[in-house]
Amino acid sequence: MPAPSPATAPDPYRGKWVALSNTTLGMLMVVINSSITLIALPDIFRGIHLDPLTPGNTGYFLWLLMGYMVVTAVLVVSFGRLGDMYGRVRMYNLGFAVFSAFSVLLSITWLEGQAAALWLIAMRVMQGVGAALLFANSSAILTDAFPPDQRGLALGVNQVAAIGGSFIGLILGGLLGPVDWHLVFLVSVPFGIFGTIWAYFKLEERGVRVHSSIDWWGNVTFAAGLISLLVGITYGIEPYGKSTMGWTSPSVLTEIGLGLVLLGLFLYLETRVHNPMFRLPLFRIRAFAAGNVASLLASLGRGGIMFILIIWLQGIWLPQHGYSFASTPLWAGIYMLPLTVGFLVAGPVSGYLSDHYGARPFATGGMLLAALSFGLLELLPPDFSYPVFALLLLLNGLAMGLFASPNRAGIMNSLPATQRGAGSGMTATFQNSAQVLSIGIFFTLIITGLAAQLPGALYHGLTAEGVPATAAARISHLPPTGALFAAFLGYNPVHSLLGPLLVHMPPAKVSYLTGRTFFSSLISTPFMGGLHVAFDFAVAACLVAGVASWLRGGKFHYEESEAAFAATSPRTPSKRPRPAAGGHLPQAEKSPSRRR
Repeated sequence: MPAPSPATAPDPYRGKWVALSNTTLGMLMVVINSSITLIALPDIFRGIHLDPLTPGNTGYFLWLLMGYMVVTAVLVVSFGRLGDMYGRVRMYNLGFAVFSAFSVLLSITWLEGQAAALWLIAMRVMQGVGAALLFANSSAILTDAFPPDQRGLALGVNQVAAIGGSFIGLILGGLLGPVDWHLVFLVSVPFGIFGTIWAYFKLEERGVRVHSSIDWWGNVTFAAGLISLLVGITYGIEPYGKSTMGWTSPSVLTEIGLGLVLLGLFLYLETRVHNPMFRLPLFRIRAFAAGNVASLLASLGRGGIMFILIIWLQGIWLPQHGYSFASTPLWAGIYMLPLTVGFLVAGPVSGYLSDHYGARPFATGGMLLAALSFGLLELLPPDFSYPVFALLLLLNGLAMGLFASPNRAGIMNSLPATQRGAGSGMTATFQNSAQVLSIGIFFTLIITGLAAQLPGALYHGLTAEGVPATAAARISHLPPTGALFAAFLGYNPVHSLLGPLLVHMPPAKVSYLTGRTFFSSLISTPFMGGLHVAFDFAVAACLVAGVASWLRGGKFHYEESEAAFAATSPRTPSKRPRPAAGGHLPQAEKSPSRRR
C-alpha cells in the first residue's frame, strides 16, 4: 500500500493546543494550592479553634504550610519514571483524579482542634500526591505534543502558570479565607473534576513507553532520604531548648545526617541497578546538567524570598501605612502583584524567542537581571516608597520569567524521547526540593538577625511604655520565631506576647502597644539586618545560576532520539528499546545533534 501523501498524512502534533490548555490548568491548580494556604492559615486555624502560636502547636503550623511541598518534591521523580513506563497521560489523568478527591476531603473537614489539624495535614499530603503526578508529567506531555520549534512557547506558558499561580493563590486565599475557610480547598474541586474529565477524553498519549521494572530500592532510599532531609530542615526553623532555632537539636542533626547518608546510598544504588529511577547518565548531556544546576540555584534564590517579602509587608510596611494586622495577609498578596505581572509578560515571550535563538541568552540574562533586582531591593529602607518597590518587583518578575521558560524548554529539548518523564521529574525534584531548602535558609537568616537585635529593642521599647522590667525581660528573651510567625499569620505579635499583662495596664497604653505602629517600629531595624543577608544570598545564588546557564552551550535538540523512535508505536512493545545495564542510554541516544 502506498504511503499517504503529505496532504492526507495525519498531523503528528494534532491536539497540541488541548495538551497545552489542559496541562496549564493542571499546573495552575497545583501551584495555587501550594500558596493559597499561606494567606488563609489564620482563618483555617480560627475555624478549627487552634492557636498555631502555642509552642505545642507550632508543628501543625509548619506541616500545614510545608507538608504539601515536601511530598511533591519527594514523589515527582518516581512518578515521572512511571509515566515513561506506563504512559504520561495515564499518570497525569490519575493525578487530576487524586488531587480532586482529596480537595473534596479537605473541604468537608468536620473536626476541631489538634484532630482537625492532623486531618488537614494528612489530606494535604495526599493532595500533594496528586500534585506530584501532575507536576511530573505535564512538561513531558507538552514536549511530546509540540514540535521542537514551538516547545519554548508551550513550556513558557506552562511555566508561567506554575510560577504565576503561586501569587494568584495568595489573592484567592486572602479573599476566600475570611468568607469561609472551607472555600480555600473547595475552590479547586470544580476545576479538578472538569480537568479530570477533559484530560481523560481529550489528551492523547504521544510519548514513547519504555518497558522496564520498578527500581524499588531506589524509590525507597530516595524517598526516605529526601523526606528525612526536608523534615530536618523544617524542624530546624523551630526553637529548641534555649536556642532560637533547632539546628543544634540532636533529632534535627540526626534527620539531616540520615537523609544525606540515604541519598548517598541512593546514588550508589542507581549506578548498580538495571533500570534506575534516577537516570544519572542524563547528566552527560551538558544542556540537561547545566539547566538543572541553574534551576536549582534559581529556586534557592527565589523560593524563600516570597515569604520574606510578605513578612516585610505584613510585619512592617502595611501596619505603618494604616492597615490592621488582621487585614495585612490579603493586602500583602495584592501588593505583590507586580511580581506576577512580570512573570506573565516575560514567560511566554522569552519562551517563544528561545525557540528561535536558543535558551542560553535569555536564561542567563534573566538570572543576571534577577541578581540586579535583589541587589536594588536591598537598598530600600524599611518604610520604602511603594512605586519604587513595585517597579523592583516587576523587574524581578520579568527576570524570573525571562529565565524560567527558556531554561525549562532547554532542559526538555535536550532529553531523549524515552526519558522525558524521568527527566522532567528530576528537574521538578531539584526545583521543589530547593524551594523547601530555600525557605529554611531564608527563615534562618532572618531569625538569626532578629535574635541578635530584637531582644534589646523589645526590652527597651516595653519598659519605656510602662511594662514591668521583669516581664519585659522575660518577653524579650522569647524566641523571635513566634513574633515572626505571628506577623506572617496576620496576628498582632505584641498582643500575643503580652497576653494577661494587658488587663493590668491603662486602656490608652494597651491601645498604643497593640496598635499598628509599636511592633512594626521595633522590629524594622533587626529585621532589615537579616533581610540584607538574605538578599546577599539571593544575589549570589542568581549569579552562579547565570554562570551555570551560560555553560549549557548553544541551541540544542536531541533529534537522533526522536528520529530513531518516532515511528515506534506505543502498542508494539517488541520494537521498543531497552536501557542498557547500569542505566546507560542506548548507543543511538549518545550522539546528540546540535543546531546553532
